Amino acid sequence: MSAAWWQEAVVYQIYPRSFSDADGDGVGDLEGIRAHLDHLVWLGVDAIWISPFFTSPMADYGYDVADYCDVDPLFGSLADFDRLLEEAHRLGLRVLIDWVPNHSSDQHPWFLDSLSGPDSPRRDWYYWRDGSGPGRPPNNWRAAFIGGPAWTWDPRWRQWYLHSFLPQQPDLNWANPEVVAAMHDTLRFWLDRGVDGFRIDVVHLIGKDPALPDGPGRQPALTGAWTTHGLLRDLRRLIDSYPGERTSVGEVYILDTETVATYYGHNDELHLAFNFPPLHAPWEAEAWRAGITETLAALEPRQAWPTWVLSNHDTPRHRTRYGREARARAAAVLLLTLRGTPFLYAGEELGLADAVVEGEAVRDPGGRDGCRAPLPWTSDPGHGWPVAPWLPWPPDPVGHSVAAQRDDPDGILHLYRSLLALRRSRPALRVGDLTLLDCPEGVLGYRRSLPQDELIVLVNFGPGPVRVDVPGGPFWVAVSSRPDRDPGGWDGGLDGDEAVILGRRLGSQPHDQ
Repeated sequence: MSAAWWQEAVVYQIYPRSFSDADGDGVGDLEGIRAHLDHLVWLGVDAIWISPFFTSPMADYGYDVADYCDVDPLFGSLADFDRLLEEAHRLGLRVLIDWVPNHSSDQHPWFLDSLSGPDSPRRDWYYWRDGSGPGRPPNNWRAAFIGGPAWTWDPRWRQWYLHSFLPQQPDLNWANPEVVAAMHDTLRFWLDRGVDGFRIDVVHLIGKDPALPDGPGRQPALTGAWTTHGLLRDLRRLIDSYPGERTSVGEVYILDTETVATYYGHNDELHLAFNFPPLHAPWEAEAWRAGITETLAALEPRQAWPTWVLSNHDTPRHRTRYGREARARAAAVLLLTLRGTPFLYAGEELGLADAVVEGEAVRDPGGRDGCRAPLPWTSDPGHGWPVAPWLPWPPDPVGHSVAAQRDDPDGILHLYRSLLALRRSRPALRVGDLTLLDCPEGVLGYRRSLPQDELIVLVNFGPGPVRVDVPGGPFWVAVSSRPDRDPGGWDGGLDGDEAVILGRRLGSQPHDQ
């Protein structure tokens, strides 16, 4: 089966502030990423997505962009990025970067020009409205993170400007063709440098109903969906005009899979869109069975490709949400065997939990510091960072450091590596069909299959052992989330919070061993 690279890939998200510090200021940087690309190659991922590193005042830690075409000195320089990109490509890794089209920083030259008054040539690059005067904003939209109106009053000109997030993040007006052209130019800047694609921040918000009507929600999520789809088709044409299968994955933060599916268009809008319900799903077999069914039912009629993610920089890590490392291990099996493109968040391969961040250590206005704690690389007190990092360490940074996990063949890092190796070797896991199986209560099972390749995945969400009758055996255990399971044949038993991948024996030999 022929598939695009981004359909077969596993993408690894890097939050650059917390990955690795090369220059000794306590904040991760581009050179720190480049220094550890060997870890990612050893692990077996195919691509990296780097969260924003553009010039920024850091009100929202890089998601408030003051220059879309430069690197903030905190992270390095354009030359550092070019070296990182070249080295990643040499090692066979694709590189996606984070593009933030809905809003800029209030320190961006465009907005500073807009602030100069109603006669500014860039006044209409943002949403300025009269409203009903001080204290009475133009509509009822609410800002994310901080609550309150999504509008800030400018007493000098007696108008309001729109910001779906912080006041330091004014929304760009994509109804203005000059904004569209300028933002397209920022994409070309990075495409010309050789990036392989973009993760696009809150892309569903870029199109807004020009009337800016009151809505039922805190953000104008769907007030201009009809406009957004046209803008996405233009973006898709631009990205597809470059060689090498460049790609896009959209953050469409709408917890309705059928609605998210529309942002794929008819293979003419987003290449991929994040599937966020799993970030909120309980550790229950029926919840996951329903989520998988819903996702495939929504996407397959459009021939759209799913994505799967368990953790990211905005959400508590799944190790924290699920409460036990055994569940985090089973979740790794689940994530990397579903039909679609999996996204790993840096540190989940180490089994990291959220840090406890309190008092003066708090940094993020949205309360997301815990999942952004720095990665421990070594077992020494500094954990591979030259100075104390910008946030506290996650729990047990010694035991969950890269060095300790590399030395422990039963550790979660080696489980991830085994899963990624199996995924590379078995096309059924990369592009095969997924068929749900009838299983006992508390167990999720599915078959991944192609005409010449087949594997069975079983996940026991319950705390106790269970037996599962899978027809068509005998089977052998390709991978188990339980490190003490004896290799070889499978006797039909699953331990509590265990996941296994089974291959069918042909005669007395494993299927393709």
